Amino acid sequence: MTSDVYPPEKRSAVMARVKGRDTGPEMVVRRLLWRLGARYRLHAKGLPGKPDIVLAGRRLVVFVHGCFWHGHDCARGARVPKANRDYWLGKVARNRARDAETRARLEAAGWRVETVWECELKDRTALEARLKALL
Repeated sequence: MTSDVYPPEKRSAVMARVKGRDTGPEMVVRRLLWRLGARYRLHAKGLPGKPDIVLAGRRLVVFVHGCFWHGHDCARGARVPKANRDYWLGKVARNRARDAETRARLEAAGWRVETVWECELKDRTALEARLKALL
């Protein structure tokens, strides 16, 4: 039995507001790349996993992952909700498996794949240096 703090209608409304594109972390990374002179495409449908940022001339794709949703090993990513625990463990595990498969397919096709984690946005100087090194 699942114990949720919200009734199903409210939970559905809450989850519907979770964005998959143009998220805050993604916008930060995009602004940094633009400032560094990189030009890119967004969410290329022709590539596996529809990467958040595609720098085709550099054969580089960048995924901007939320730590919770993609199971990062930081404090936020390691957190598992108490309510509906089994569902969330399975959900994050499926996301991680899909991410690994997507990375493997892109690398096999000759793309460099970089993942920027939400927690890495706290240190903008380090993130900017990392992005500059990629370019």
